Amino acid sequence: MTALAAVTPRAAAAPLAWLRERGMGASILVAAISSAFGVVLISATGFIGAMLQSNPYIGQSEILAIVVGVLTVLLLALALYVGAIVTANTFATVVAVRTRRIALMRLIGASARSQRAEVARQGLVVGAIGAALGLVAGIVLSAVGVFAAKSVFGLSFDYTVVRPELVAPAIVVVLTTWAAAWVGSRTVLTVTPLQALGGSVEASHSAVARRKGRNIAALALLIAGGALLALGILVGLVSPLGVVIAFFGGVLSFTGLALGSTLVMPPVLRLVGRWFGRSATAKLAAENALRYPERSSRMAIGVVMGVTLVTMFAVALETVKSVLAASGGGEPPAEMTTVIDTFSGIMMGLVGVSAVIAAVGLVNLLTIGVHQRTRELGLLRALGVSNGQVRRMVLLEAAHITIAATVAGLALGIVYGWAGAQSLLGSVSVPPLWMSPTFVLPAIPLWPVVAIVVATTVLTLVAAVIPTRLATRVAPVEALAE
Repeated sequence: MTALAAVTPRAAAAPLAWLRERGMGASILVAAISSAFGVVLISATGFIGAMLQSNPYIGQSEILAIVVGVLTVLLLALALYVGAIVTANTFATVVAVRTRRIALMRLIGASARSQRAEVARQGLVVGAIGAALGLVAGIVLSAVGVFAAKSVFGLSFDYTVVRPELVAPAIVVVLTTWAAAWVGSRTVLTVTPLQALGGSVEASHSAVARRKGRNIAALALLIAGGALLALGILVGLVSPLGVVIAFFGGVLSFTGLALGSTLVMPPVLRLVGRWFGRSATAKLAAENALRYPERSSRMAIGVVMGVTLVTMFAVALETVKSVLAASGGGEPPAEMTTVIDTFSGIMMGLVGVSAVIAAVGLVNLLTIGVHQRTRELGLLRALGVSNGQVRRMVLLEAAHITIAATVAGLALGIVYGWAGAQSLLGSVSVPPLWMSPTFVLPAIPLWPVVAIVVATTVLTLVAAVIPTRLATRVAPVEALAE
């Protein structure tokens, strides 16, 4: 009997035992939050559409019907895109940690195809569990939110919460997690068993820089996305459908940024690291981001996405008021301002969920990253680095990521938010002057930006709690034996 056959009965006895591995629980949580985010987002846009249609002042507007319909479709696509990025990054990190075990299985006779299929099946199970939990949670939250909104704002129209389209985010999250597991396992299984026996190693900065195909694709997506954003703004001066073009421009440009983040984020993280001084721990924290850009970029891009979403909606809603004021020759009517403020409150509360997704992703990836670097941290402690210095290094790494990601997210959010509002309402005319087309500069709200900075500061402290404890829990001798 081979060694592979010997481990088969144990695997069969506990087919889901792998769910207890580090990172799997958080992966399910991320999938659940992503699914719930999509469900709540669809419910919120549907409720807002019904609320606007019931308003006697603007309810009969054909343009409004187009705007609400377009927003519903685009926000659904946005929710699915958020779930795709977060789940892909999370599972890619989990797969990277398991490099050594997969290599051992191949060494004792398992084929690359069977190991890759196993990882894909596990991704499918994780996605299915998380999506199902998120679907139920999202429906419950939507029902509570609809009831609360009707009570607070005194609304009396009918709205059905349970709708067939709510299943869409859950299905896409399942497929995305499965695809992420499949794609993530490809790089692992290209490593020969003997090369991987030394442990889990992320691609170095030089190795990432040599990926010319990926880097060229990222640059092409950035250029194409920027061009579509500009085109959407121009089309928006004659039709609200310009926002559709701008939306795809935003998706392409952000995808290009995510794809090229392994080249963009590490230098930014290193620059931020200089703000923390030139102590040994600060230098180690900064160099870690540059040495393994894939790991640091996966952590940063989730925070960038969360900050970008919140900033985008805040800037878009503020810019909407500027566009309407420019078209009407003064402040918008009180009825319209009330509708905009209500919409603003609902959407800002809604996109706050994206910050939760980013927080869970950051905590998960930092924790897995510390576990992946057990031997490295053990060596540092064996060389005389104290527990306090190790904790400080992990905290500084989290601070580097959140600060760099916040700056990038604020910049992207301002651009995307302004482009969305301008391309959507640039051609819309309102009383009393009915001026059209209108073009305004970005309107940046102060307090939402302050809230984002404060929230990322809290996120840094919270995200570093578990990893810093984990980093010093294992004795140096045991860590070196890993």
